[in-house]
Amino acid sequence: MAGLSRHDVQSELNAGRWTRGGRHTVVIGTVAPSGRAQLWQAVWESGSGAVLDGAAALVAAGLRRFDLDQIDVSIPAANRHHAVAGVRLHRPRSTGPVISVGVPRVRPEVAAIRAAAWATSDRQAALLVCLVLQQRLTTPERLLDAWRSTSRSRRREFLDTVIRDVCDGAHSLGELDFGRLCRARGLPAPSRQVVRTLPGGRVYLDVAWEGIGLVVEIDGGHHLWALTPIDDAIRQNDVVLTGEAVLRIPVLGLRLAPDRFMDQVERGHDRAA
Repeated sequence: MAGLSRHDVQSELNAGRWTRGGRHTVVIGTVAPSGRAQLWQAVWESGSGAVLDGAAALVAAGLRRFDLDQIDVSIPAANRHHAVAGVRLHRPRSTGPVISVGVPRVRPEVAAIRAAAWATSDRQAALLVCLVLQQRLTTPERLLDAWRSTSRSRRREFLDTVIRDVCDGAHSLGELDFGRLCRARGLPAPSRQVVRTLPGGRVYLDVAWEGIGLVVEIDGGHHLWALTPIDDAIRQNDVVLTGEAVLRIPVLGLRLAPDRFMDQVERGHDRAA
């Protein structure tokens, strides 16, 4: 340990300048480890072959704006393990691909899928999938590939929809789902992929009721990337300036809060009609 003998370490512990953080961890000082030090402690203390998993692996990879309430650690099923306060231990048949640079952890695309499955709610699960892509910890292609190779998962039906939606995959059905929700509300079917000529040229609007001047844009995952929000804002402003009302619905809104968004659509249709 950095050129220190066991005697040196024990002397510091006896003097109270250092404290024990477990079987294999020594804390320099008397304050409990936090942040990255706490992630290292979770791995060291859980057992041989332990790696960060789920949201903890994402935080170690650089995930921001997400607070851990516990640390997920996976350890091979055949290995001995130890209970650690604040650590949720998983014993999968295989931990999957591991990054060994820094704190040992599973790859972000695998960690994101497991974090979403272990999340406390569907809303938190969707948030984790969105954050890992928005913050570029992995790519949509890698996430989709990892999902296709996942044989079992909690929330499988929900995650299948969310992952394909945010990756803007070929099976994303946001506009079709919107049509189904309109029929359930007794609203007339809107037109899809409506063409408008605006100052910036011809554009395609997702859905519109042509006769009353109401447009609804269903925003898939790609609408959150790079400069797309700027282009979206310019297009929306141009449409509004022609006299049409524009409502925007993130495609995940159709999964997590369909009634609230459809209440707005129904009010907008009634007002425009």
